[in-house]
Amino acid sequence: MSDGSGVVVRPVTASDRDSWMPLWKGYLDFYREDLPQETTDHTFERLCDQRDAMFGFVADSAGQLLGIVNALLHPSTWSMTSYCYLEDLFVARTARGQDIAKSLIDAVAKEAGSRGADHLYWHTQEFNGAARSLYDQVARLTSMRVYERHLNHR
Repeated sequence: MSDGSGVVVRPVTASDRDSWMPLWKGYLDFYREDLPQETTDHTFERLCDQRDAMFGFVADSAGQLLGIVNALLHPSTWSMTSYCYLEDLFVARTARGQDIAKSLIDAVAKEAGSRGADHLYWHTQEFNGAARSLYDQVARLTSMRVYERHLNHR
């Protein structure tokens, strides 16, 4: 799927690994996260294999990756069908302002719909104003707050 600017949004493949990694690292750096390489490797493999209901897309401009998005489907107690959680979205700083993020969100929405999901949602941090200005245009802000509890499995 092309966005009209020569950028093609397509599923991530194993051959994208070297170009995907700097975008993934940029995303993790933005959120001040440091994951073990083993987790990154496992995530990339699941995205490429579309394992565990996970899938991902890249924004490709003549072989150069400009953005990534990762999502997963899951059942919901509030629906007869599944929901889609857009977990990760990142566009290279040099490519921002070109509707790439919107194209990536649209690709996830289309894919989720084709897989039977009836709801797409995501989270972002309060301080992420640039992203939130786009999100306000393509989705509805809810009043939900996110709580998390880390579980130790050792």
